Amino acid sequence: MAHIHEQIDFTVAIFIVRQGRVLLVHHRNLNKWLPLGGHIELDEDPEMAALREAREESGLEIELIGERPPTTGHGTVALISPRFLDIHRITDTHRHIGMMYWARPLKGSLTLAGNEHLDIRWCAEAELDSLTPPMSDAVKWYCRQAIAEIKD
Repeated sequence: MAHIHEQIDFTVAIFIVRQGRVLLVHHRNLNKWLPLGGHIELDEDPEMAALREAREESGLEIELIGERPPTTGHGTVALISPRFLDIHRITDTHRHIGMMYWARPLKGSLTLAGNEHLDIRWCAEAELDSLTPPMSDAVKWYCRQAIAEIKD
């Protein structure tokens, strides 16, 4: 994906929870356990990016969880608010503004995107500390929050 700017990009991370477990992928290039997600393309909004990334990376159709304000004027599209936002450094000269979404699976068969990931799995909170390679504390915190907040 081409960067929209050499110094910063907008990204989505989707924490999908089912039966008290969060869906995680072992990212091939980064060698890290992460939620599904990626860059927001120039022709899409954050919701579209989250739905696309979930479908491409897992084979699942999802429902984003969050509040959508009422649309009040012509030409305005109300979007579901991300649960959290952050800005994180990728390299010394590049950062990502990350939009963290909570979601539930709707349909589809869980499928590994082998070109991007080494593994995909549903993880309970108790498993987060024993993943190899270890997951970052920040991602674990988001996982725990999503598991605690999303009830089936």
